[in-house]
Amino acid sequence: MVEMVNVRYAGTGQSKATNALGQRPMQARAYAARSAQFLLLKAPPAAGKSRALMYVALDKLNQQGLAKTIVCVPETSIGASFRSTDLKSYGFDVNWEVEERWNLCLSGTEEGSTPQKVKAFSDFIQSDDRVLVCTHATFRFGFEAVEAAHGIQAFDNVFIAIDEFHHVSAADNNRLGEILRRIVTRGQSHVMAMTGSYFRGDAVPVLRPEDEARFTTITYSYYEQLEGYEYLKALGVNYSFYRGRYLNGIPDVLDTTLKTIIHIPHRGSAEAYGDKFGEVGDIQSIIGKHIGVEDGTGFDLIQTSDGRILKIADLVNDGPEREGVKAALSREMRGPDGRRDDAADRAKVDIIIALGMAKEGFDWVWCEHALTIGYRASLTEIVQIIGRATRDAPGKPKAIFTNLVAEPGVETAAVKDAVNDMLKAISGSLLMEQVLAPNFKFYRREDGDIREPITDDGQGNITIGIKGLMEPPTNRAREICENDMADLMATACQAVDARIVSPDTAPEVATQMLLTDIIEHRYENLSGDETEAIRQNLAARMNLLTLARQEAERGFQDAGTPFIGADHADGVQGTGVGASQPDAEGADDDMRAAPNTLLAMVRRFINVRELDIDLIDSVNAFQECFEVASRSFDAPLLSQVQSAMVAMRIQMTEEEARTLWPRIKRFRAQEGREPNVHASDPLEKRMAEALAWLKNRKAQVMREATP
Repeated sequence: MVEMVNVRYAGTGQSKATNALGQRPMQARAYAARSAQFLLLKAPPAAGKSRALMYVALDKLNQQGLAKTIVCVPETSIGASFRSTDLKSYGFDVNWEVEERWNLCLSGTEEGSTPQKVKAFSDFIQSDDRVLVCTHATFRFGFEAVEAAHGIQAFDNVFIAIDEFHHVSAADNNRLGEILRRIVTRGQSHVMAMTGSYFRGDAVPVLRPEDEARFTTITYSYYEQLEGYEYLKALGVNYSFYRGRYLNGIPDVLDTTLKTIIHIPHRGSAEAYGDKFGEVGDIQSIIGKHIGVEDGTGFDLIQTSDGRILKIADLVNDGPEREGVKAALSREMRGPDGRRDDAADRAKVDIIIALGMAKEGFDWVWCEHALTIGYRASLTEIVQIIGRATRDAPGKPKAIFTNLVAEPGVETAAVKDAVNDMLKAISGSLLMEQVLAPNFKFYRREDGDIREPITDDGQGNITIGIKGLMEPPTNRAREICENDMADLMATACQAVDARIVSPDTAPEVATQMLLTDIIEHRYENLSGDETEAIRQNLAARMNLLTLARQEAERGFQDAGTPFIGADHADGVQGTGVGASQPDAEGADDDMRAAPNTLLAMVRRFINVRELDIDLIDSVNAFQECFEVASRSFDAPLLSQVQSAMVAMRIQMTEEEARTLWPRIKRFRAQEGREPNVHASDPLEKRMAEALAWLKNRKAQVMREATP
C-alpha cells in the first residue's frame, strides 16, 4: 500500500465547542453574517452546515421578515439532515420545525419531477407554512411550475438554501445555475449556498464572477475543522494496486475491524467485471459467510472466519428493500435521555457497500475507512468520498481513504492507460493535500525584515514571508490571490498530464509554464505582472508542503535555527503563535525528530530554511507525487511506466524551450559544457533538445531577416 498523504492534527476540541446559543465556531461565523442577502458557506463535512442554515433561516423568518424558507438538497437521503431539530435545549430561542408533509425527501424516491412532488411544491408556495425541504430536481421542476402559474415574483421574500452547491455551474445548460442567476439578478429573494468542495473539477466555474461578487462568503476550512476535533487526529490517503480482478486486492486493504464504506467501481469502468449484484456478493464472500438478514434493518449478516457477526448495509441493491436499509442507516440510536447512545449507534452497522450513494451529505460519524475501488476522474467526488470518514467520534483517532486500483499491465496500451489512471490518482492526492492544509497566505520578505517568517491567526490562516515574491500589483490580482486559489489549485491538479510528471520535465515547466497557462486561460486581460504575481502565489501554495516534506525526509540535517512555536502534549505538537519555546537541549532533540503535525512540519521548515521564489519554482509537486505512487512497482514495471510517460509527452514547444533556457544557462556555467542529447539523465537530454530547438529557431529568424 502506498501512503500518498498522512497528516496529523492537534486535536484541540475547539471546533465542537459551542457558544451561548449552542453554535459551533463555524455556525457562529455564519450566523454573524445572517443579515447578508446572499450567503456562500464553504465548510467541510461534519462542520454543521445544516444546523448553520437552521440558525440563519430562523432569523430570516422571525427577525428579517421573510415569508418562507426552501431548502434544496441533491438527493433524498440528505433531507434527513434538515428535519425538525430541538435548538432550544442548546440555548437558541426557537426550534427548527418542518412539517412532514413539507419534507419532500421523506418519500425516499429520488425522482423530483413526479406530479405529486411538483404539486406539493406549488401548494407550499401558496400556503401560509414557512419551511419546505426538497431535492434539487424537485426545486427545478417546482420552480418552473410556479413561475408558469404565478410568475417569478412568487419567490420574492423567500429564503432559498442550496446544499451541495457545487452541483450548480455557470454553464448555460445548467438549469439550477440558470434559475439561481435569475433569482439573484431579480434581487427580491435571499439565498444561502453551502458546499464542502467549492470547485467542480472541470473548466466551468460554479458562479460567474459578477454573480459571486454579490455573495458574502463564509469560509471554514478542512484544516480548521480537523485541527479542532476532539478525537480524530490523523488522516491518511492511500493507494493500493491489484492484479487481475479487484477482488484479489481486497484482502490486503479491508480491515473488517474498522467501520468501512466500500464504493464499488462505476458500471462500464475497466475495474467492473460483472453485474453489480454479483460483485457485492463476491465482496461479502471474502468477508465471510452469509448467515441471514437482520430484522427491522435489512442489513446482511456475515460471519467472519474468527466467529464475529458483521452487519453489512447493501446500498447497491436498488430494489424496494433498499429504502428500509437507508431508513435504518439514518436512524440514530438514542438513550433514555434522548441523546445519541454512542455504543449502540456504533454497533448498528459495520460495513456499507455502495455504488452511487453514500457520498456527499451522507452522515455516518463512525466511518473510519473509505475504500474506493477504481480511479475517480472527478476531484469533487474524491473530496466528497473522503469526507465520509472525516467526522469526529469517540474511539476514532484516525481515518483512512484507500483507493484500490489496477496495477499497470505489461502491454504498451495497458501501460499507457495505467499512466493516465495514475495521473488521476496523483491529481486527487495533490488536491487532498491542499484541501487538508491550512490556508497559506504569502507576503514579500525583504532583507532585514523584522516580521516573524510565519504567523498563525488561530483560524486556519498561516502567513509566510517569501523572498523575491512578486506581490499582486492591482486590486484585481489581490482579490484573485485571496479568493480564487482553491479553484485554481483544482484546475492545476486536473491539468496533470504525462508531460508534467515525466522524468525529463524540468520543474519550471510545471511551476511556470503550466500555471501561467491556467491563469491566462481563466482570466482575460491580465497584465504580465498580474499574471506572474498570481502564478507565484499559486506555485507557493502548491509546492510549500512538498518542500517541507522533502526537508523532513532529510531529517532537517542542515537546520541552523531552533524550531520555534511548538509545545508538546500527548505527543501532538501545538500550533499556536504563542506556544512555548523548548529549551536549548529540547530544541536540539526536537530538530532531530520528525514533526508529527502538518503545520509543525511547515513551521520547522520555515525556521531552518530561508524561503525564496527560486526555491519554490525548483520543485515539481506532481513529479514528487508520482515518485511516491511508483514506489510499490518493481524495477521492470516502473521502467515500462516511465518509458510510456516519456513517449506520451508532447513535442518541444517554443514555450517549453524558453522556460528551460535559464536552466540551460546554469547548466553550461556549472558544467562548462552544453547539455548532451545522448545523456542518460532524462532532464539533461530534454535540455539538449530545447537548446537544439532554440538554435534552429534563431537560425530561422536570421534567415528570414536576411534580404
